[in-house]
Amino acid sequence: MTMKPICFFSLCLGFFLSAFYGYGAPNAKETVEDRNNLSLRNEVGRAIERGVKWIATEQNATSGLWGDEEYPAITGLSLRAILGDPARKNGDKYSAALDKGYSFILSKTQSDGGIYGKGLASYNTSICLMALLQRKNPDYKPVILKARNFLINQQHDFDSRGKTDNVFDGGIGYGARWAHSDLSNTHLAMEALFYTKKMIETEEGDKLDLDWAAAIAFVEKCQNLPENNKEKWVSEDPADRGGFVYFPGSSMAGERKLANGKVALRSYGSMSYAGMLSFIYAEMDPKDARVKAVRDWLSLNYSVKENPGLGPQGMFYYFHTMAKALSLSGTEKIKAKDGSLHDWRHELARKLFDLQNPKGYWLNENGRWWERDPVLVTSYALLTLERIYYSL
Repeated sequence: MTMKPICFFSLCLGFFLSAFYGYGAPNAKETVEDRNNLSLRNEVGRAIERGVKWIATEQNATSGLWGDEEYPAITGLSLRAILGDPARKNGDKYSAALDKGYSFILSKTQSDGGIYGKGLASYNTSICLMALLQRKNPDYKPVILKARNFLINQQHDFDSRGKTDNVFDGGIGYGARWAHSDLSNTHLAMEALFYTKKMIETEEGDKLDLDWAAAIAFVEKCQNLPENNKEKWVSEDPADRGGFVYFPGSSMAGERKLANGKVALRSYGSMSYAGMLSFIYAEMDPKDARVKAVRDWLSLNYSVKENPGLGPQGMFYYFHTMAKALSLSGTEKIKAKDGSLHDWRHELARKLFDLQNPKGYWLNENGRWWERDPVLVTSYALLTLERIYYSL
């Protein structure tokens, strides 16, 4: 990957706020690349506008929700997609829809501080927390702080308290009947806690925070990197080196039998970007061997055609994590396995242009992880395109 030296915190915060504060002055020395980026930006803006127009029509006019009442995360993703539309102005035609949507999210706030319905408490709270933060409404602060504390209290500490002596220690899972941590929920919680850090700095008294070192210890246990991860399942095959699995001992991409007879777990795309994002939110040094290893794996497995290792399964989730990780890390181009150099923003945007239905929505014909739901998939696609738009 071609990556600029950066401060992760300032870059992450900058991308998050750019949708609301606009952009810098035009560059007087405009290049061909600048003009190409401007052209792409205009195309991306039009695709976003069509998608937002469609998703607004899918809102329940009475309750304000999108999707299932028990899973407010779908509403949270939809709200974020609308808020991120570069064509949207304060007081525009979507204001009433936004008000109703946020009222629904607030109605799902539980006594423990979480924001959820019947289950998947951590997942729903992480996404709704990001949606609340994005609207920048000071009235939401008490809800945000309680939700933040709820997520922190979801961090697992099995066996001896205060020691990372269990492979699931430090991570966060769905909760309830899923009694283990996983990388997907962990990185989503780390994202929400990273962006709300500034909010607790002005609070008096003890400030509860995630045990970030323990979180990274868990993330490390999901990485196929034998010199750092000594778990029996870790692959020594170069094809897996540096990539990530779903949780220690489980990969959605399945197993690989090595030449020495060992059965190892395969790395795959979406969780590898989730691993990279976890390192970013923990503000790890880009030169750290673990960070470099996952970046190398992602370069060797670069694709905008599929979720590497899983094909069409979870493809739009993959696109979303990909766009977040590459934009936040300052990556502009990726050197693929064959040595070719790829402008991921142009290629991913054009892929999404091709997949957009004329009515404005997106759909994955492969229904794994709810991706046959056009509201969920359209939200992923819009958030991906918005990342691209604000990075150009």
